[in-house]
Amino acid sequence: MDDTATAPLLTSHNAKPAKPPSIDDMIETHIGDTGAAQLLRAVFVALAWAFDAQQVFISVFTDAAPGWHCVGLAGDSPCTAAAAAAATSVVSEWALQCAGPALVSLPASSFFAGCLAGGFLLTTLADSHLGRKRTLLACLVSMSVAGALTAAAPNVWAYAALRFASGFARSVVGTCTLVLSTELVGRRWRDVVSVAAFLCYTAGFLSLPALAYALRGASWRSLYLWTSVSCLCYAALLHFLAQESPRWLLVRGRTEEAVATLRQIASLNGGGSAAAAATAASFSTLELDYACAAAASGGGVFATLRMMWERPWAIRRLAAIMAAGFGVGMVYFGMPLGVGSLGGPTNLYLSTTYNALAEVPSAALSWLLIARAGRRASVAALAAAAGACSLAAAVSRGARMAAELASFFATCTAYDLLLIYAVELFPTSVRNSAVGMVRQAMVLGGVAAPVLVALGRERGSFWSFGVFGIAIGSAGLFAACLPETRGKPMSDTMEEEEEERNQAAMASCTSTRAVAKINDRDLA
Repeated sequence: MDDTATAPLLTSHNAKPAKPPSIDDMIETHIGDTGAAQLLRAVFVALAWAFDAQQVFISVFTDAAPGWHCVGLAGDSPCTAAAAAAATSVVSEWALQCAGPALVSLPASSFFAGCLAGGFLLTTLADSHLGRKRTLLACLVSMSVAGALTAAAPNVWAYAALRFASGFARSVVGTCTLVLSTELVGRRWRDVVSVAAFLCYTAGFLSLPALAYALRGASWRSLYLWTSVSCLCYAALLHFLAQESPRWLLVRGRTEEAVATLRQIASLNGGGSAAAAATAASFSTLELDYACAAAASGGGVFATLRMMWERPWAIRRLAAIMAAGFGVGMVYFGMPLGVGSLGGPTNLYLSTTYNALAEVPSAALSWLLIARAGRRASVAALAAAAGACSLAAAVSRGARMAAELASFFATCTAYDLLLIYAVELFPTSVRNSAVGMVRQAMVLGGVAAPVLVALGRERGSFWSFGVFGIAIGSAGLFAACLPETRGKPMSDTMEEEEEERNQAAMASCTSTRAVAKINDRDLA
């Protein structure tokens, strides 16, 4: 009888407090599986990547080198006469062919420098004050206005400055798009939406050679106008159709807005009034332990970066994946700029189309690897393959185009996987900032790419394709230092991520001890 009386007391004393359900669990429980209508809204958000791609690669055509060569110094009649006869590109209109690689590459490098500056200044806005949706809208509108003004640039210096402004505005478009679209659907559909975003990026890239070919007899200014106006129309539609991320709203403590968004999602998924009422009741009474998220609300724009800086494990992850992103970004942004050196100017449309088409099977391979392979091993293997093919393009003559396409294909796949990897490595409270930093590392590689391409055209292909191969091959080594995330749930706070890490470490330690005991027993 005594044992019976004391047993419940001992059990109560040793029992651990129940862990509150995560945001993922609550969303999955009360809004149901993602329906077709909600999935289409998430894919519509992902369409922003198409306009992002247009601004990234538009300089392949607007800054293309003409099919003539200078025979004198800048200002001599042979150069100026040829420039006056053809104004289809920036180089031909302002006779930049005579100015050397530094000035020729200035506009493209200025664009990537703007991306870099904007990333550091704007990335945390989506995690702090503005949120995912408003940050995305502000950047799309600003990018469209900057693109339209670029079409009126009077000289190369104004053109480079406006390209910097365009890069500054689009710096977080890709990050906000990827994070927002994946946070609007259930975990089952996140990979699908991510691949849809990559395909939208491919569609935007692929639209450029078609549009440039249609406008081949017009000025390069027409290309900027067409892409800017279409992006502005898309932003207007996005304002009315897109929703804010319910995960971000909950983490920020804006429960009423989150419940309203979740009610809307539940209705789109086929949930009735009972499901909507259950959603409101559950989230209004849910006690979320988000002290760090609340601190970030009042800690200023850079609070999320400070949260990562204070944790060595987060800094190690961020440094490793940013180093990998630098090498991948250099090749990803540099290869399309260098295709003009693989053949004559008449092949520019065709070679750029080949590079854009390489992203289609790349997205399919990304989907396959995301579903069935580890992130770490996949990125490392793809980086090694891209490096080898890029080096082959530097030394080969007959098969240079094939080697360049193979390298770009592997790089595209590594680029996609690296972004998915970054999303999974960091919790909701800092996710957009972390992914933004990774994107900025990729853009930093893009800053150096135009200079390397210009040097490769002037001094030999090793300065472009050879350096690309070394850079992306080294990126795989950094990716191999990261923890594997496949099959693991996404955390919402830094504390939750640390708890998961501690539990994984304890499980690993217990497993090691168990194996050691078995070995000792066998030896005995």
